[in-house]
Amino acid sequence: MIELIPFGNEQSKFLIYIVAMEKEQLINFIKSNIPHISVTPKGLEIIAAHFEEIEFSKNEFLLKQGKVSNYYYLAEGFVRAFTFDEQGNEITTFFYPEGRIAFEASSFFLHHPSTENLQAITDCKVYSTSFEKLNMLFHSVPEFREFARAMLVKEFVAYKQRTLSMINKSAEERYAELVAKFSEVFRYAQLKHIASYLGITDTSLSRIRKEFAKK
Repeated sequence: MIELIPFGNEQSKFLIYIVAMEKEQLINFIKSNIPHISVTPKGLEIIAAHFEEIEFSKNEFLLKQGKVSNYYYLAEGFVRAFTFDEQGNEITTFFYPEGRIAFEASSFFLHHPSTENLQAITDCKVYSTSFEKLNMLFHSVPEFREFARAMLVKEFVAYKQRTLSMINKSAEERYAELVAKFSEVFRYAQLKHIASYLGITDTSLSRIRKEFAKK
């Protein structure tokens, strides 16, 4: 636990420097997503102090179904979100590359047990915070409030676009979009997980990949 001390003396400035260096990836991510706002040193100190750095090995779970979600900034690695259908089959719902916020929104904000799992598919480094800490930051640090709003909009848009694509785009169009915007998924994820994410069978994915390879 980092003890916050009054800003303005040399000891405080040194503390801010140490905190910022330890969580440089988190700080840079926040600043890059609110480029129109200058984050104060005191604001950076408070924000960084309320996130915990955690490392997950490949295949470890950041979140398991039935648990309440935390809020994660994925600094390094690759994460898969999935749930189960009525027959018990895994259905991939989302992929998170590094540089993204990953959490299960309804579980996090409503304190409900999650129906979704978040699993590391590579070794990962994340910065994690709880609802209580994030809520405190939202109400006490104006810079973080703007950042949190920007992240909510970004993730809502991403989920909305995915939902609509499952309705108004063909499997080939969804595959092409995935390749264009998110090609690194093919380096890390299993093809069966990519197929379920696209809403198609393994066989259909294999056929589509062969067709695209000929173009």
